[in-house]
Amino acid sequence: MVCEDIVQDVFMRLFENMDNIRNKNSIQFWLFKTVRNEIYNYFRTKKIRVDQFNVEDTDELEAPSEEKLHDEYESKELKQLILSELQKIPFEQSEVFYLKEYGELSYKEIAAVMDITEDLVKSRLFKTRQKLIKRLTKILNEQR
Repeated sequence: MVCEDIVQDVFMRLFENMDNIRNKNSIQFWLFKTVRNEIYNYFRTKKIRVDQFNVEDTDELEAPSEEKLHDEYESKELKQLILSELQKIPFEQSEVFYLKEYGELSYKEIAAVMDITEDLVKSRLFKTRQKLIKRLTKILNEQR
């Protein structure tokens, strides 16, 4: 219910501010920044920490062949492993990773959304990737 309210509010704002958005190609960026701000505002009013929630993927697997099913399962398992490890990384670093890898934002857009420099975005992203590589390598070696 809260999610629907936030989405509705954001799209109403988009509709109201459409004429004020200079670059129509930046609507995705505008949406990310506005949604992020709305979510933070909601959590702030409820005094809830943003990074304490675990979002799970609820998509169902649809595989026409056994081989494709196996590949999709491994991909989904790896994604869940990455998301699980991201929760153990400081939020400032994992947020950059989410925006880059899942949000497909540029360094410049991420810097604007988070109100930090592009160099800091690159640094946080590098550190997060290094931590993930180290943690995932350790987990995969333990499984063998």
